[in-house]
Amino acid sequence: MNTTTLPSPTRRAFLATSAAGAFTLAFSLSGPRQSLAQTADREVNAWIVIQPDNKVIVRTARAEMGQGALTGLAQLIAEELGCNWADVGFELVKPGENRRRNRPWRDMATGGSTAIRRSQDYVRMAGATARVMLVQAAAEAWGVPASQCAGANGLVTHARTGRSVTYGAVTTRAAQLPVPTNVTLKDPKDWTIAGKPLKRLDTADKLNGSLVYGTDFTMPGMLVALPKACPVHGGKLVSFDASKVTGMRGVRHVLKVDDETVAVVADTFWRAKTALEALPIVWDEGENAKVSSETIAAQLKGGLTAETNFIGNRQGDARAALAKASRIIEADYSYPYQNHAPMEVLCATVRWTPERCEMWGPTQMAEAALAIMATAAGVPPEACEIHTMRIGGSFGRRLQSDYVRMATLIAKQVPDTPVKMMWTREEDMMQGRFHPITQCRLRGSLDAQGNLEALHMRISGQSIAHYAMPNLMSANGDPLVFQGLVADGSEMAIGYTIPNLLIDHAMRNTHVRPGAWRGVNLNQNAIYLECFMDELAQAAGVDPLEFRRRVMNRHPKHLAVLEAAAKGIGWGTPAPAGRHRGIAQIMGFGAYVAGAAEVSVTQGKLQIHRIVAATDPGHVVNPQQVEAQVSGSFVYGLSALLYGECTVKEGRIEQQNFDTYNVLRLDEMPEVEVIAMPSGGFWGGVGEPTIAVAAPAVMNAIFAATGKRVRQLPLKNLDLQTGS
Repeated sequence: MNTTTLPSPTRRAFLATSAAGAFTLAFSLSGPRQSLAQTADREVNAWIVIQPDNKVIVRTARAEMGQGALTGLAQLIAEELGCNWADVGFELVKPGENRRRNRPWRDMATGGSTAIRRSQDYVRMAGATARVMLVQAAAEAWGVPASQCAGANGLVTHARTGRSVTYGAVTTRAAQLPVPTNVTLKDPKDWTIAGKPLKRLDTADKLNGSLVYGTDFTMPGMLVALPKACPVHGGKLVSFDASKVTGMRGVRHVLKVDDETVAVVADTFWRAKTALEALPIVWDEGENAKVSSETIAAQLKGGLTAETNFIGNRQGDARAALAKASRIIEADYSYPYQNHAPMEVLCATVRWTPERCEMWGPTQMAEAALAIMATAAGVPPEACEIHTMRIGGSFGRRLQSDYVRMATLIAKQVPDTPVKMMWTREEDMMQGRFHPITQCRLRGSLDAQGNLEALHMRISGQSIAHYAMPNLMSANGDPLVFQGLVADGSEMAIGYTIPNLLIDHAMRNTHVRPGAWRGVNLNQNAIYLECFMDELAQAAGVDPLEFRRRVMNRHPKHLAVLEAAAKGIGWGTPAPAGRHRGIAQIMGFGAYVAGAAEVSVTQGKLQIHRIVAATDPGHVVNPQQVEAQVSGSFVYGLSALLYGECTVKEGRIEQQNFDTYNVLRLDEMPEVEVIAMPSGGFWGGVGEPTIAVAAPAVMNAIFAATGKRVRQLPLKNLDLQTGS
């Protein structure tokens, strides 16, 4: 191969002013090119930086919290760019920069399994457009038509002469070209980087310990603040006696943060914690201090029979069909509060001055967090910035930015000093935004042939949208309540055709603040629907898989993943001695998923031996990462099934650490087989959908093993011994 050196581009000043000698391609796919002082001369692609040695830095706007979005997005860009994967690195985008540049990176929110599927089109286009411009730049330098050249493996090659040049050598020339508008993306069948099980970009620094998380972050002169809010949600701070702790070693400030929170600021975490524990605080806990798990359960039970106008799915006339049915099957289920409990507690380091406010820390909602920080700081948004960091687990907790506001209010009282606000584990657990508590009553009727005639599914419980996203509320209430149960659509469609169907919601909000917990309402809805389908199958005397098939003719993708999971577990063939099987399916976050479990119950002790998961997310960007996400979702889902429960006593959450909020242990983890079966034509999620099928598949297998129905979580509270 004949590698040539191209003539120097006209604007040599670019080389002199470019930081660290890097060349940056940056343009807005939806608007005019921006002129950026920090990266010099007329950038043409906001997503890609190409260094002189041909190293490619991919900028990512979505949060990385272990789910692998960073690597997947980089694969999509690298695929269209035509570079070598070994040359790819990454850089995190800052929301302030996104704002200043008229949002060339678009949406920075990360939740609902949307990081890849909601940005795949424009990040692919960023890579493809950059490749076209690089090819054009080389062609012009050679004086040949661009149609005779191609970009691949980090090189532009002229087929007729065999000449080639690295991307890095033509980057500045490419930056001066007009942005092409008629670029065609690759067909996924032709992918060589995307769709492959490539190594993640963000593993090495985790393994060698060099990665700095928000809780690890430090800078010169930094202080540490530990807040404490009223343990009863909605309660108020009456007073505190700062004089009792201000003389303690390292303590710098004792501050009122807001109407319900006090904070101690010290030179180390431990000194702040010691002082906070010694600080006399008087709370006004209010009427909410009278609330308990028992009173909440009674409140929700009342909603099972109350009138409601919040209807998520209605086909035919379920009430009339049930009223005249000769045989009705009925069951009540319940799902408890659950905590996100990520390993990294909430934290943020903020430095405030009257002119500028900056934060270093993790967030799933960088742009929203920036706006909240600016408001709390009393500083214009354009004078604010968040230096985003990778997250040590989140599971939806950092979709809300209450901690960013709190950190800013503290730093504002300690001007021109970086203050790292951290919650203790206990504060993190008590002040969570909990998976909403619900109950569900299901009533179904069968005809003489055992076919499902009618189903009424009444959900009673909290609304996340009512608390956190009131703009989503409508005449039909909170749409998030009906995840996996709606009539049609590309996100959360039910997988059954039932002649008479009514799914409604009686909203019963409590003072305990709810939030989006990995999988959100799909988790309990899959349990309610799929376990009751098994109950109906038992009543009809029909195999659970065959019973479902009868009402899935119009839902081929739902059925395909269910059949695959069932086949994978060996449904219809004898299980090993003492083992029993269960199945479940659901659609959520744009993907079709199913699970099949194999368990044994010996003297009341459950062992989950195997789970087979089948998923159709439309496209798979990294098969290894899909497998890891599905397996990881089962750890989370099975932890909830076995142990996950937050109870309320005297208005406050009782579980304050992992000694009372247990998680799945290594020896309890079953063998997991993942069947990825992308059918193309759509983009679905991966990180959240499969979590929902783990619990109902296991619960149905428990019935097969014991003859006992499990209708409430967690299993730690139940006696699974047969005959008891």
